[in-house]
Amino acid sequence: MKTVSDYIRTIVDFPHEGIMFRDVTTLFADPRGFRIAVDQMLHPYAGLEIDKVVGLEARGFILGGAIAHQLSVGFVPIRKKGKLPGATISEAYTLEYGEAIVEVHDDAIKAGEKILLVDDLLATGGTAEAGIKLVERLGGEIVSCAFVIDLPDLGGRARLEAMGMDVHALCAFDGD
Repeated sequence: MKTVSDYIRTIVDFPHEGIMFRDVTTLFADPRGFRIAVDQMLHPYAGLEIDKVVGLEARGFILGGAIAHQLSVGFVPIRKKGKLPGATISEAYTLEYGEAIVEVHDDAIKAGEKILLVDDLLATGGTAEAGIKLVERLGGEIVSCAFVIDLPDLGGRARLEAMGMDVHALCAFDGD
């Protein structure tokens, strides 16, 4: 039987030399692989109170939407700066290759709501940390952070756990 990691393609030297890019589009394109990933991402949260799923741009939208649907809860996108039409709050963060800003609508999460944060990959944890900070600024409480892939050598899991976050990933790959 195939595991989630069997559906993930590795592209060498993308986006630049020395990087082993873990491509989840092959996982998403396979109906069985996608179902396995969504089901396994849901499993740790069975019976927990979750009010909304927050997905990080962009692949977190694909997973987050499917997970929110299965949990029968709302979905909130955290987007790159300038992509949301309403009033927003923003958070700057550092990426592996530079800096960026993400935003969320300022009315997307109510104080006290229980939030599951979702993305495809956990590398340095910068994007996830920015998302967590946005949720917390709106008064939401992060129940957990869920990822398909963890790259433990880049320290993201340790970074989020140091913030007191519960972190789940379906698989891990060594190196970049």
